[in-house]
Amino acid sequence: MGLPQAPWYAHYPSEVPKTCPYPQHNLAAFLVASAERFPDRTALSFMGKKTTYAQLLDAAYRFAGVLGKLGVGRGERVAIMLPNCPQLVAAYFGTLLAGCVVVMTNPLYVQREIAHQLKDSGAVVILTLDLLFRRVKEAAHELSDLHIIVTSIQDGLPFPKSWLYPIKARREGLDRHVSYGPRVHRYARLLRDMPPLPLHAEVDAERELALLQYTGGTTGIAKGVMLTHANLVANTMQTSLWFYKSKPGRERYLAALPFFHVFGLTVLMNQAIMLGGELILVPRFEAGDILRIIDKQKPTVFPGAPTMYIALINHPNVRDYDLSSIEICISGAAPLPHEVQERFEAITGGRLIEGYGLTEASPVTHANNIWEYRKKGSIGLPFTDTLAKIVHPDTGEDLPIGSTGELAIKGPQVMKGYWNRPEETERALRDGWLRTGDMARMDEEGFFYIMDRMKDMIIAGGYNIFPREIEEVLFEHPAIEEAAALGVPDPYRGETVKVYAVLKPGTKLTESELKAWCKERLAAYKVPRVYEFRSSLPKTMAGKVLRRKLLEEESAGRDHDDR
Repeated sequence: MGLPQAPWYAHYPSEVPKTCPYPQHNLAAFLVASAERFPDRTALSFMGKKTTYAQLLDAAYRFAGVLGKLGVGRGERVAIMLPNCPQLVAAYFGTLLAGCVVVMTNPLYVQREIAHQLKDSGAVVILTLDLLFRRVKEAAHELSDLHIIVTSIQDGLPFPKSWLYPIKARREGLDRHVSYGPRVHRYARLLRDMPPLPLHAEVDAERELALLQYTGGTTGIAKGVMLTHANLVANTMQTSLWFYKSKPGRERYLAALPFFHVFGLTVLMNQAIMLGGELILVPRFEAGDILRIIDKQKPTVFPGAPTMYIALINHPNVRDYDLSSIEICISGAAPLPHEVQERFEAITGGRLIEGYGLTEASPVTHANNIWEYRKKGSIGLPFTDTLAKIVHPDTGEDLPIGSTGELAIKGPQVMKGYWNRPEETERALRDGWLRTGDMARMDEEGFFYIMDRMKDMIIAGGYNIFPREIEEVLFEHPAIEEAAALGVPDPYRGETVKVYAVLKPGTKLTESELKAWCKERLAAYKVPRVYEFRSSLPKTMAGKVLRRKLLEEESAGRDHDDR
């Protein structure tokens, strides 16, 4: 593969190859290999309970056997609707070992969203928590053939926490009732009764799916992205090549990103398992808990979303904790403000780099160098075996260096297509290039910069305005903790810029003061006209601000005013 303009290779570290061979095997082979190499090494750490690689592979074999006993055939879809916990990891690799396809499902989904995903994917099994059973049962009432396997947080806890958990749950009024029956099964009992017979399905890695990963559905109905074993093996290896100083069998990964999000799946679970690392599982992000975990358990790698790093650097007690174990942080899912990057690196002494990806690319395509030359504000360089270019969003014509256009990507991590949506697949994949829908530019040295999603671009008075540029200015203000800019309808300009801002605790800021700050740093047509101060911003569990939610609130407010 080659491009006339691929200047990024000049800035590759000498240890990172331009191209690499990728084994054409089952993605779960990473677990089998690490269990052979590091059988007694801790694979998972969850609220005080340690699981070795040998024990994890044992559980994965048992789950693969369970699927066979339930009559689940090769290529059939198995939904996993869990927070980060040991059962999720065992079921994920067990499903792959059985030759089945994983469908990751967000535990926060409401009944309608669960029903859509189960029906659209044709899932024949779903693994979920007792706390979520009622919602799943209601969503699956029309799916008479669906098997529901139910686990509990209790199943992953060490003694005496496992013994005390039911008491705590009752005190908190948690609904753990499950109606077991012919198609509703206890996870712990199924695994206990199933011998750990080795089962390792040979797959056609280029053709057979490992994962059906649904997009967030922020722009409409969620689509299933078809990711093959080859896609995920390649991207796991690509991310590991970039992290070339990693020490196999010794890294400790802070797994606060949810595994049901493809970023967490690849850069945490798949990569850590491939390298024989320890996954410190965190079922829910809470800044105070994360600080304590870092202080006590000493993770070395902490991939996350900008909102996570923002929460940590602004925590009132951040200086009370030793965060020096953190060596590498890769930020994704949303733009990383310069100010956040600098403050986090100053506090921890580690390296926080920005990368880029999307579900359709398994997901990572770009990252800044970790130890060498990097550019703040940039998403960095294309990965090994990954080509990228800027094209005209309408014509698809290649644009010259420095131009802003749509980012297009080609590489072994790019999806097979959308599940049962050939027309949408054709629109997204053109001549082997994935059209990302993101507006970007490339500089003379091959570093790429994301301006914004095409759908998020604000057109005010004929000017194109990128929210990210405004948000960078807002984050530089010492009183701003979080901020989002978006376009709202304006009868004169078509759209105008509105800012939603969250202030740091103990600070004060008026609309006129913030507007004056923006006027000093932005062209007049980019200065926000409307300001709203809030206590928080709506986000996904992966930490991405839900712009759609803000627009819906804005629309509902206008409708109310019209009445």
